Amino acid sequence: MGNLKLTSSAFEDGGEIPRECGYKNGNGKPPFTISGVPSEAKSLVIIMDDPDAMEAVGKVWVHWIIWNIYPACTEISADARPFASKEGTNDFGIVGYGGPAPPDKRHTYIFKLYALDTELLKRISNASTKADVEKAMEGHIIEQTQLTGTYAP
Repeated sequence: MGNLKLTSSAFEDGGEIPRECGYKNGNGKPPFTISGVPSEAKSLVIIMDDPDAMEAVGKVWVHWIIWNIYPACTEISADARPFASKEGTNDFGIVGYGGPAPPDKRHTYIFKLYALDTELLKRISNASTKADVEKAMEGHIIEQTQLTGTYAP
């Protein structure tokens, strides 16, 4: 693990994701700060999912996929997508961010940040799925990190 780091001013690692970020409570994306990006990185990817959903719905629920974030990007605001980035289709069936929505109890959500040695522009299309993005990233991950947050119904 290198110096790559993903943080949010809305919640600490392992802390409670704000209520207004929930899918049914405003679906507001939390702001993020990115630091320590390797100099050889050509793009960044963030994948947000809920592994605790496996027990309730039988699969890891995908909430957000965003790729081709410029490596110089240090802030992702709550109300905007980084310039030139693309968002994929989440498990709610929509393109973009889908906030926490645990069906049963408190769940832990994982925001995974990847630094890649390539851009994924020509490798995948708009509205791709997590599986599409992960396949395109194979062999191109320089460094990765994660931020976790919890949310209860």
